[in-house]
Amino acid sequence: MSGDFYWFNKKDDKVFIAAVDCTGHGVPGAFMSMIGYSLLNEIVTETETLDAAAILRKLHQGVRKALKQDRDSVESKDGMDIALAVIDITNNTLQYAGAKRPLFYFTDGLLDEIKGDKQSIGGLEIDGEHHFTNTTIQLKKGDSFYLFTDGYVDQFGGEKDSKYSTKRLKQALLEMQPITLHEQKIKLKSNIENWKLNTEQTDDILVIGLRF
Repeated sequence: MSGDFYWFNKKDDKVFIAAVDCTGHGVPGAFMSMIGYSLLNEIVTETETLDAAAILRKLHQGVRKALKQDRDSVESKDGMDIALAVIDITNNTLQYAGAKRPLFYFTDGLLDEIKGDKQSIGGLEIDGEHHFTNTTIQLKKGDSFYLFTDGYVDQFGGEKDSKYSTKRLKQALLEMQPITLHEQKIKLKSNIENWKLNTEQTDDILVIGLRF
């Protein structure tokens, strides 16, 4: 397991999908991923009423407790950034909340970006200062949405050894809307490989795409 992980769960008529970017690489990143994955499953299993922002709030509290960040003598400053979508398959809605990670949403061929809140999950900020925002989208057939960590857009490469950038990812996804998600996966992989060429991979890369 790496510092990035995807998470999927289902409860009643709701489907939960997340792209998560944990602090650290190697063993520390894998450890944080295990904590995050376990906590998300626990929250969904044990909580009666679930909305995206409430899940992030509980995840934040759980990470702080697991890493003893709620004590005076702090052992770890680690945390995670996350984009979370809760899909209500009965009402055809998508509810999004994010901690420093956005949601890209395409409808009728047009792109909308919903930005996450500016605080991460976990860390040393006072617990009471963490509030997350819900955004609800009414889905219709053909709509696509994307959750991703920062590894793709932060990958160095190109002629000037610069970052791939969010702007390039938006344009690439916009151009890919007429093709299937499987074809998009192949093209996204090809794009980033062509971009980095001989440059070392900067970070873990995770992009999740879904079409309603």
